[in-house]
Amino acid sequence: MKNFEEGFLFSVAIDGPAGAGKSSVARAVASELGVCYFDTGALYRTVGFFLLQNGVDLKREDEIEKRLENCDLEVFCKDKEQKIFLNGKKIGEEIRTSEISSAASFVSKNFFVRKFLLKTQRDFAKKNSVIMDGRDIGTVVLKNANLKIFLTASLNVRVLRRYKEFVGKGIFTSIEEVLKEIENRDYNDKTRKFAPLKMAKDAILIDNSKISFEESVERVVSLVKKHILEEQVEFI
Repeated sequence: MKNFEEGFLFSVAIDGPAGAGKSSVARAVASELGVCYFDTGALYRTVGFFLLQNGVDLKREDEIEKRLENCDLEVFCKDKEQKIFLNGKKIGEEIRTSEISSAASFVSKNFFVRKFLLKTQRDFAKKNSVIMDGRDIGTVVLKNANLKIFLTASLNVRVLRRYKEFVGKGIFTSIEEVLKEIENRDYNDKTRKFAPLKMAKDAILIDNSKISFEESVERVVSLVKKHILEEQVEFI
C-alpha cells in the first residue's frame, strides 16, 4: 500500500460479535494501510482485569465507579499498533483468558465503565488515522467514522475459531466451554442497556463464515480504498 497525504486522517469502525475475527482483521487491515490499530475490546478486558485484581464485585456498580478513580489507563500508538499501560505496567496476554473475557463482557454493560473509556477512544481517533473494532464503534464511539463495517460469522464458526485461538496460545479449554462463553457474550452484548451490539444503519455487512481470513482482510481493504482513499487521497 502506498503512503497517503500527510495530515489526512480517517477512521474505520468495525463492529461485530465475539469470535467473528474483528481484532485480527482490523489489525491486518491497519498494517496493510499503514495506520493505527485500536482494539477497544482490550480496554474493557483491561478494566475487567483491574477490577478482578482488586477484588471488586462486578455486580456492585458503586464499587466499580469508586475503583475506577484508581484505574490509570494510557493508550498510544507505537509501530502502528495500540499499546496499553495500566497504572504504569504494560498490558499483554494476561487479559486474554476466558475469565477476563467474561469479566469484560460484564463490565461493558456498566455505564460508568463505558463513560470512563469513551473519551479515551474518541481522543485517539482525533489524533490518528485508525481502524477501530468493538461492538459499538459505528453506533456510539465513532458515529461519524468514514467507513463502518459489521463483521460477523455463524455461531459454530465463531466457536471453533475461538477454541483454536485458545489452544494456539496454550489456554486449554473445551468446545463446550467456549460455546457457553460466546453464547453468554452474545446475549450480554445484545441486551445490555448502554450501547448494545447492533449493526449501524450505514454499516456494510460482511459475513466471513465461508471465506478465509485473507479474503476478509482483502474485502475490508478494498472498501477502504473505494469509500475513503480513492475519493479523498492523492497517492504518492
